[in-house]
Amino acid sequence: MADETSARRFQEKVVLLTGAASGIGRATALRLAQEGATLFLADIAEPELESTAKEVEAIGSQVHAQRLDVSREEETEAALAACVAHFGGLQALCNVAGIIRFAHLADTSFEIWRRILSVNLDGTFLMCRAAMPHLLESGGNIVNVGSTAGLSGLPYGSAYGASKGGVHALTRALAVEFTHRGVRCNSVCPGSIDTAMMRPDIPEGAERRLLARSSSLHGPRGPERVAELIAFLASDEAQHISGEEIRIDGAALA
Repeated sequence: MADETSARRFQEKVVLLTGAASGIGRATALRLAQEGATLFLADIAEPELESTAKEVEAIGSQVHAQRLDVSREEETEAALAACVAHFGGLQALCNVAGIIRFAHLADTSFEIWRRILSVNLDGTFLMCRAAMPHLLESGGNIVNVGSTAGLSGLPYGSAYGASKGGVHALTRALAVEFTHRGVRCNSVCPGSIDTAMMRPDIPEGAERRLLARSSSLHGPRGPERVAELIAFLASDEAQHISGEEIRIDGAALA
């Protein structure tokens, strides 16, 4: 639960959140709802998305849920238009939607490579581009979810690491272009976070000692820890923070 000092940071603020059906996205939706946010939730997994929306409603926040494939340009533009039409504006965009697949390089087809980059990197770009006019109007901000995989080598995850490295570069570029115009942009870099997406099948023959290189020094933590950081960065308390890549990994890369 949000503590007393942060309980209403998002009162009368509209937040669009992708990847809201599960994991970090779901945890962020619940955290923002506890802080009074009005939420436009989006994901491709409709049953799980509706479940998150019901949990948000139970907390007492206004919410609208819509199916969205962030890799499709027309769907991202439609989602932003629907959000603004439904709630009258937008104060924060949280890009959490993402996919991963572990595989040996030789087994990583170009189709798999393109799909991972299309969701993780193209989708983040498309959402930022569609949201920017509304954020410029409101003086809002963007929080993108990157990964420690974009900061250090992730074995058997070349496509995922490349996509998240791109998210970090995109975030910095947008921060330089738009901070002086009133729109902050930051990325969070989770590592050792216990979600279903981060428990994939390890490819046969993989060297587990290589995978252990980026393990937290105190073990994995739940997605709620990342949600807390996203909520802080999206709030007015972080108004002098922009262009940052903030690791949340239990000192794994320290």
